[in-house]
Amino acid sequence: MSKPFYITTAINYPNGRPHIGHAYEAIAADVIARFQRTQGRNVFFQTGTDEHGLKMAQAARSEGVEPIEMADRMVSIFKEMDELLNISYDRFIRTTEPAHHKASQAIWRAMADQGDLYLGRYEGWYSVRDEAFYEEAELTAAEGGLKLSPQGTPVEWTVEESWFFRLSAYQDRLLALYAERPDFIRPESRRNEVLRFVEGGLQDLSVSRTSFDWGVPVPDSPGHVMYVWLDALTNYITGVGYPDGGERWERYWPADIHLIGKDVVRFHAVYWPAFLMSAGIELPRQVFGHGHVLLRGEKMSKSAGNVVDPLEMARRFGTDALRYFLMREISFGQDGSYSDEAIVTRCNAELANSFGNLAQRTFSMIVKNLDGVVPSAGEDPPDQALLAQVRDALLVTRERFDALDFSGGLDAWMSAVFAGNAYVDAQAPWALRKTDPARMAAVLGTLAAAVEQLTGAVVPIIPQSAERLLAYLAEGREAGRLAAPQPLFPRLELEPGA
Repeated sequence: MSKPFYITTAINYPNGRPHIGHAYEAIAADVIARFQRTQGRNVFFQTGTDEHGLKMAQAARSEGVEPIEMADRMVSIFKEMDELLNISYDRFIRTTEPAHHKASQAIWRAMADQGDLYLGRYEGWYSVRDEAFYEEAELTAAEGGLKLSPQGTPVEWTVEESWFFRLSAYQDRLLALYAERPDFIRPESRRNEVLRFVEGGLQDLSVSRTSFDWGVPVPDSPGHVMYVWLDALTNYITGVGYPDGGERWERYWPADIHLIGKDVVRFHAVYWPAFLMSAGIELPRQVFGHGHVLLRGEKMSKSAGNVVDPLEMARRFGTDALRYFLMREISFGQDGSYSDEAIVTRCNAELANSFGNLAQRTFSMIVKNLDGVVPSAGEDPPDQALLAQVRDALLVTRERFDALDFSGGLDAWMSAVFAGNAYVDAQAPWALRKTDPARMAAVLGTLAAAVEQLTGAVVPIIPQSAERLLAYLAEGREAGRLAAPQPLFPRLELEPGA
């Protein structure tokens, strides 16, 4: 029986509409989940929303509604995004669920039983936007006497009673973890950042707040709610059955990959493993911090007026085209850039003109010249050479996908697509129709086999189009002949003035 595979995204903070970064992470996680399913793995894929904290409470107050009302409304938009992007999650978790409150309080009690929680007074710099505490040395000065966090967000001096977690006691254990398991944090650049941070010394972490009440209540401590990151991180174990255990817990924990943005690596690679160590829970196998998606090389922000709605993008370009572009264009783990022009150029050249045209030409010729009956692949050296090229390229594609190198995998895939088109041009089946019909059939059978293999390899990237093409072939086999093929990828056009 295949080994189970558990992947999570960071849960999204629904104080505003989804942006392209949310879409990118969801698509990447979905590609991983779908790829692992094609390898026969029993996959559990979890995403969701992180609905507590001061930032959420403030956003709701500014709209004159209760936090749960705002959460309910915004969650529906995040679910709409996932549906539109064809995200095949198994569990959409909300931190407002009773099961999650139960899990968060259970891990709190386990940490308390270990002696790692104590009551004190917090005085320090806090970023509402990041829901994070920062040391003075981490801050930078801004105009007007403002101080900014390492993420460039404003911080404010906060004083209140707080429960603390003895993070300082876990420095050596964390460093030992990173040494013993060098792949625990990926890519290497993120691992190096975390190492430097932990080697610099760890301060105990404030893990409760009393200045607001929108959160999970701290057990046996009236007036305190959990620091949102402790509550949020716990979602990864809530979703598979903590603290009750059971079949899902036994099967899927520890998680194989926590897929997150690079700006929250510290929470996942320092705080989370320390919490789990304290609670006596096995650690996840890997934390992968992907890069940011930039618009023409610039980070998007509401103040700059360049925030793009991913739902609108998916509707304009097509879900598969958007998925393909983001996985093809950006080296996974690094920052990457996009623009309307880049999406149109890449998708037209590779999906419409190269792969789509190869499939369309192949099956149109089979329908026109062979009454839709797909022949066997040819045995001549050029035929076997093409099939060997495709086989070897797709082996690289699978290896690269397994290593989370999606652009590298698609590069190998495209080399096989180009080989298929070169083979068509060299063999010229349209000319063979009159001079050597048997040879034409062998060529078209070879192409049909190659296109089917190419299609199966990109199901994780472009599931809608690939599954439609595979279904077309399956229906043709069942009927004994192919129907006339429909174009897979309409050519994209730039909107006027774009």
